[in-house]
Amino acid sequence: MRLPKRFLLISLLLILSSPLSFAEEEVLLEPEGLIRDESILDENEAPLFDPQSQEKTNDNEENDIPDISKPQELNYEHSKFYNAISKTAKDFYELEIDNTRIPSCLFKKQLTKTFEKGPVESVHFWNGLQMSVNTEISEEGSSGTKYKVGLINTFFDGKFRGGKENFRIMLDTTPQHDRSFMSHLFQDVYVDTRRIKNNRLLIGNSRPGVGYEGAGSSYIMPFASRSQIARNFGTVRKLGVRLIGNYKYADYDVGGYSSQTYFTEFFPGAEVNSWVTFKPLANLDSKKYGSLKIGGGIATGKRNSTDFFVQSTYLGYEYKNFRIKAEYANADGSNGGSGLTDKKRQGWTVTLYYLINKKLEAVLRYDEFDPDKKISNNNIREYSAGLNFYIKGQALKLILNYVFCQNQNAPDSHRIILGTQIAL
Repeated sequence: MRLPKRFLLISLLLILSSPLSFAEEEVLLEPEGLIRDESILDENEAPLFDPQSQEKTNDNEENDIPDISKPQELNYEHSKFYNAISKTAKDFYELEIDNTRIPSCLFKKQLTKTFEKGPVESVHFWNGLQMSVNTEISEEGSSGTKYKVGLINTFFDGKFRGGKENFRIMLDTTPQHDRSFMSHLFQDVYVDTRRIKNNRLLIGNSRPGVGYEGAGSSYIMPFASRSQIARNFGTVRKLGVRLIGNYKYADYDVGGYSSQTYFTEFFPGAEVNSWVTFKPLANLDSKKYGSLKIGGGIATGKRNSTDFFVQSTYLGYEYKNFRIKAEYANADGSNGGSGLTDKKRQGWTVTLYYLINKKLEAVLRYDEFDPDKKISNNNIREYSAGLNFYIKGQALKLILNYVFCQNQNAPDSHRIILGTQIAL
């Protein structure tokens, strides 16, 4: 039976215009090799270009679509980390440290960990770094520039629960050429208690009070280098017990130690260090009369078969933005920073400070040292001038020093030192 051509044409048009209900289902391959059928998509997922959802896409609250015409808050997985970095940077920018007489840190709050349980209440972790570029010019004509790492220290300052006992562990990773790494690594390792009013009892490895500057912290020094008597007679740590007292009219520091240094020997002998400072103007108005300190002390003992005895005196006066410090030391043998020796030596130094403003300080120093009193005409004199720019107190400062070294046994020389100090 033959169908009319008109019927066939109409039937073909109807088929082409109808939906293809028999099309093959599309299959998507997920990572991990899982097969997922699009027919089981979440019922709340809408096609990207569904005309029926076009009206709702304009309603940002219903569809959780951000309004890109306004600033958006990033919601990354690590947003807390980025916010912490931003807050730390802001705290650093706003940090103001006016007191330059004590060591300070940039991120003490951020690097202090407090414990709710256990014997340790808190631990403050911080690092100190001193670097400099030294240019030395000899009057013979030779010159040279060296990059120097002065200090690389890591500190763990802890407080035991109750607040009466503390501890410190200081690691020194500064490159050394005259001793092994491990013998130099552990510097301050001690526990102290403040249960006696106005006193501090300290047990462990610490820097004894040999001279005023020699016992001071490396992070409050006015110049890139200590004075010659401090470098030779002080600055080293020793293992022992010491009592440090602080009163209105006087301070003292008395201790008994092993005479070994840098853990090189077990117990080569005993050493006693004592220092006392008097404050005669303590009862007067410091703004009107200033502050006066007069001190002195001895360091004496025996190491193996060598006896040593160092005595020193100190005078310091401060009035408003001006300070002066003078110190003299005489040694019949010594066991300090320059090592054990039986030589008779002496030296003295005077340092002037003037705080131009909260950020800038000018310093001058005269420093003379006789390394062996048995040899005539061998004194070493250093004339130093410097500027300290306290960006963030002692925690971040720049140092500029000029030193003229006059040596009776060697050619004179000039040194220019540009340095920085950072305590995190």
